[in-house]
Amino acid sequence: MKFILASKSPRRREILSDLGLQFDIVTADTDESCDITNPKLLVQELALRKGRAVADSLDCDTIIIASDTVVACNGEILGKPCDRDDAKRMLDMLSGTKHQVISGIALISKEKEVVSSEVTQVIFDVMSDSDKEIYLNSNEPYDKAGAYAIQGLASMWIKGIEGDYFNVVGLPVKLLHDLLLKEFGIDMATLVKE
Repeated sequence: MKFILASKSPRRREILSDLGLQFDIVTADTDESCDITNPKLLVQELALRKGRAVADSLDCDTIIIASDTVVACNGEILGKPCDRDDAKRMLDMLSGTKHQVISGIALISKEKEVVSSEVTQVIFDVMSDSDKEIYLNSNEPYDKAGAYAIQGLASMWIKGIEGDYFNVVGLPVKLLHDLLLKEFGIDMATLVKE
């Protein structure tokens, strides 16, 4: 079985590589404009779009893995910030709150498409104005949903999580494993290369 990761995200690549899974990367530009307001349905739709955009790369023994992640806080869906002001607005909103990180995952083969989502609760400590300035002066917030990376500098303000840590990084590993096993009969653990 071959796998294609339909993602430009270095974090998703790193997660799969760290698992020892062998995969190729194939990406295509996809339209991410969408009027879906339910974050679970939104990430599922966007994951499907990303996977379908590279579906012409499929052969019989290939599965495409595609994912999309957003942050939801106080009823608002937070994607990647468009600029520094937007990143600051997101950090202001997240500071001192419990919010959700939602990732959609799509698995696409010649025979079928499977899509699901994972939700992780993240408890963010209060960030002082100087903390926000330090963080905004780093390059970290600008290509991340919700303007933060749990695995980077922002870890200093993460009080705790409830759920899959890797979901917050950008690829829900447990969900990926469960979907591959249930829907395709593939145990990821047997595919690991040392």
